[in-house]
Amino acid sequence: MKRPIQPLLCIAMALAAMAAFSPVIAVADDAPSPCAALKRIVAAAPDGFTGLSPAEVNGVAQPYGDDAQCNASHDSYQCLWTPHHDAGSSADALQSVAADVASCLPEATHDLNTPARQHFYVGPRDKRTQITATTAGPNKLKLTVSGK
Repeated sequence: MKRPIQPLLCIAMALAAMAAFSPVIAVADDAPSPCAALKRIVAAAPDGFTGLSPAEVNGVAQPYGDDAQCNASHDSYQCLWTPHHDAGSSADALQSVAADVASCLPEATHDLNTPARQHFYVGPRDKRTQITATTAGPNKLKLTVSGK
């Protein structure tokens, strides 16, 4: 009498072993999170943004587009980029940015939500940090963080 279960068990064990030793494959959801960079930018706001190094904050736009142009001045930090082609419309991409801002900064107040503009603020009125994400033409998004 044949035992058909033993070959199936051997195959299952071999597949499990192969999976355990296979390299991890990156998928779309493995994109870097902008949270660490966004938190550093917001933390710098009260003292000005010129002390931020590009290495600390370039990741803020990385999940959304590959051509981000970011710059800092004393009063603000800005990034402009073209959303990835699979992000949908500019309005869809803007909603994704706003969702990340909201999840990265749960203390932020989200006081404007339109298809072309998202606005958040953190802190009391006299020391408020503004976070604004907007569409910039049909193919670009812009993120601006400014402080008082």
